[in-house]
Amino acid sequence: MISQDELADRVLEITRIFDAPRALVFDMWTDPAHLRHWMGPRDHPAAELGGEFRPGGRWRTCLRPANGGADLWQGGVYREIVRPERLVFTFAWDQDDGWPGLETEVTVLFEDYEGDKTKMTFRQAVFNTTANRDGHRFGWSSSFDRLDDYLRTL
Repeated sequence: MISQDELADRVLEITRIFDAPRALVFDMWTDPAHLRHWMGPRDHPAAELGGEFRPGGRWRTCLRPANGGADLWQGGVYREIVRPERLVFTFAWDQDDGWPGLETEVTVLFEDYEGDKTKMTFRQAVFNTTANRDGHRFGWSSSFDRLDDYLRTL
């Protein structure tokens, strides 16, 4: 049996402050025209994005390695959409056999912060290992750096 401490250790939480209004930061997650500019780590940017943005709708993204390696597919289902406050969706990488791997749940909260800034709290849980959690921390942090860069261009 896994203890509560072990489970808590397999949760990824990242908080970022963006110098942009909350509605715009929310739109970054929901509009493919914006998503393509920041989704995916710097060395694995999103090459394809698709889905149906509604509760129960499926989403799919292909990350293409900059070094020419194999494409990485991921997908899931939107569970909650509360504009501009909250997104909840499932997340799973496609395995070599084409079936989804370990499914986690992602919750993204958007709060007004110091005037026109946005505090975004990202939570993904529960990972099967802390190493897997840490790999996702690296990937999402790189994506959020790209998001911050993109927001500065608007």
